[in-house]
Amino acid sequence: MALDRRKFLKKSAVTGAGVALAGGVMGAPAAQAAPVAAVEAQGRPGKRFSLTVMGSTDLHGNVFNWDYYKDAQYKDAAGNALGLARISSLVKEVRQEKGAGRTMLIDAGDTIQGTPLTYYYAKVDPITAAGGPVHPMARAMNKIGYDAVALGNHEFNYGIELLRKFESQCDFPLLGANAVDATTLKPAFPPYFLKSFHVPGSARPVKVAVLGLTNPGIAIWDKAYVQGKLKFPGLEEQAALWVPKLRAMGADVVIVSAHSGTSGTSSWSDQLPYVENSAANVARLVPGIDAILVGHAHKEIAELRVVNEESGKEVVLSEPLMWGERLSLFDIELVFDKGRWSVESVKASLRDSKDAVEDPEIVGLLQEQHDAVVEYVNQVVGTATVTLTTVEARYKDEPIIDLIAKVQEDVVKAALAGTEYASLPVVAQASPFSRTSEIPAGEVTIRDLSSLYVYDNTLVAKVLTGAQLKDYLEFSALYYAQVAPGAPVDVNTLTNAGNRPDYAYDYVSGVKYDIDIAQPAGSRIKNLTFEGAAVPADKKFVMAVNNYRANGGSAYPHVASAPEVWAESTEIRTRIAEWVTAKGVLDPKDFASVDWRLTRDGVPVF
Repeated sequence: MALDRRKFLKKSAVTGAGVALAGGVMGAPAAQAAPVAAVEAQGRPGKRFSLTVMGSTDLHGNVFNWDYYKDAQYKDAAGNALGLARISSLVKEVRQEKGAGRTMLIDAGDTIQGTPLTYYYAKVDPITAAGGPVHPMARAMNKIGYDAVALGNHEFNYGIELLRKFESQCDFPLLGANAVDATTLKPAFPPYFLKSFHVPGSARPVKVAVLGLTNPGIAIWDKAYVQGKLKFPGLEEQAALWVPKLRAMGADVVIVSAHSGTSGTSSWSDQLPYVENSAANVARLVPGIDAILVGHAHKEIAELRVVNEESGKEVVLSEPLMWGERLSLFDIELVFDKGRWSVESVKASLRDSKDAVEDPEIVGLLQEQHDAVVEYVNQVVGTATVTLTTVEARYKDEPIIDLIAKVQEDVVKAALAGTEYASLPVVAQASPFSRTSEIPAGEVTIRDLSSLYVYDNTLVAKVLTGAQLKDYLEFSALYYAQVAPGAPVDVNTLTNAGNRPDYAYDYVSGVKYDIDIAQPAGSRIKNLTFEGAAVPADKKFVMAVNNYRANGGSAYPHVASAPEVWAESTEIRTRIAEWVTAKGVLDPKDFASVDWRLTRDGVPVF
């Protein structure tokens, strides 16, 4: 029988406090608070206490304001600055303003993946090796004094062993109430963190609980690592179980750190019964929450107020911009009355990293590790005969994306040689991840190739039929807006239809096809051919596909359930570097091909 999530949530909210605790209480040394005076608060007497909870999210391995792919200071059109070194300065500023004993610092996840810095200490000089280094993110966050960090989905990209090693190096807990053991269904990580703020002049401290929730999509995106080991129930369900428990344990303030956006949407169609971006749902459906630090979506939300349907109270949400570009502040006012502390008001705001300097303590602490990574990414692995760029890759078949596809084809063909699948034609998907990647003519370095493939994806081989391949291409073509014949084509509005990101658009090599943007969605793929002939519906292909797509990422049809005939753990980025190193010379004649084009009623658009 299908789960009625609304009935479940209501029942859990009522009965959850009586359920036996599945995880231990995570504590911290009591903070020292400034003296508090009795004042009149909204017409009633009581002692007051002001608390500020600071929050970052989606740091993705950014410590310094440095672009490893450009080998230069980070710059963007908005003038943003990034990194934990600047977050550290903002945190010190807030602690000085508010009083260190009146503050907490938390994070909403995606910490140990995303830059060459984090890749280096996962794969090149791994923290899991005997006598290996301490992860730079652990060193920095320990120094800054984080109280608790929620698990993000990218925490699992390098496997559970590395995540556990990182966890052991942190002075703070990694929280994940909905990351549970696949067999016992008990939390595999601490669900929550409790901290008491002793208030001079008050017989009772202020108790703050932080509940950590991660993203159910981990079950899809990192299936190879977590299947049979961990399960990831919905955020709403787990919040409904845990919030009453935290209140029963005496929590005066309940904060949720959720690696989940606010939109209420999911990228996985019907593959999971849970919502990917459910932070606002949690606020709306689960009573007893005061504030939610939001992550995952890479959006900037200074303050969002959501009314809880059961209590009628407002829950305050905030999401700081990713990579350490912003720091969220929840300013919480409490009043002591009738023997207990209660939250009187919550306000959220953002601090901007571009207004801060890099903390010299963090710079000095991590300079050596940073320098090692800079040296690594600047290694020369080959020479390019021409400049290759992704500037127009989202609407033209560009050689730089063909390079990715060619490498993937070659790796899969070699892997399947001598097997029963060796006779099947190999096609490959590849996406224009960036609009600014460039491999310049002349020397080619690891950072040039890393900027082309910024994710730590690995390669999988799946078997698809011709009919399934056409469905796959139709789904990819949803990326384009419909443009009537004769109407002007503006590349700024042509792509990203329905807010589909660039990484959700796929080239497919090895076949040829047109995408007719005059046609409605679902009827755009024309002239699909293989070796000059129309592709039969029952013809079998092996598709070289990254593990994100293979596991259902972006909800492409058929691929997640298609037979898997081969997979590996080496990153596609590494395979590209190996391919270029072996060739020595990067020449488009060795990899470029025109596989697709945009048309309108059969007439090429470009």
